[in-house]
Amino acid sequence: MILAFDTYYFEDKAKTVCLEFNDWTNSEETNTYTEILDGIDDYVPGEFYKRELPCIMSLLDQIDLTACEAIIVDGFVVLDDEDKLGLGGYLYEKLAQRIPIIGVAKNNFHDLELRKRAVLRGDSQKPLYVTSKGIDLDIAADKIKNMHGEYRIPNLLKKVDSLGRD
Repeated sequence: MILAFDTYYFEDKAKTVCLEFNDWTNSEETNTYTEILDGIDDYVPGEFYKRELPCIMSLLDQIDLTACEAIIVDGFVVLDDEDKLGLGGYLYEKLAQRIPIIGVAKNNFHDLELRKRAVLRGDSQKPLYVTSKGIDLDIAADKIKNMHGEYRIPNLLKKVDSLGRD
């Protein structure tokens, strides 16, 4: 099983959505999990993970992770080439480094050069930026590149994003 997460914020609430699927090339999810949490703190620059990590962990508590191959997050796993942790890196640590984490970001982060891969999909000339922990970065990038969908953003990642906004 592979899990893809996204969180959308409104007022002092956060809606976290997770799609579960069984193979990297699946076109449809096998399960959808959602949760809305109240009392979410405002965004603090440089501390995004403190806002989103509790939302992901709360939803993960509802999922049996025994057969989890990987978790995909919207954003970065590391923030620089010296291994400064981003949201995905903190999630990897919180899960005792047992489950590989792959970060997929739509925008570049310039402090990071060696520990990210730019992935072009479909006819897009604008890459996705992939980072990872617990899985080789080139393998992680290849898995994202080969996910179902003909456009820049894989279909299931686009779907998890849109479900969060609904």
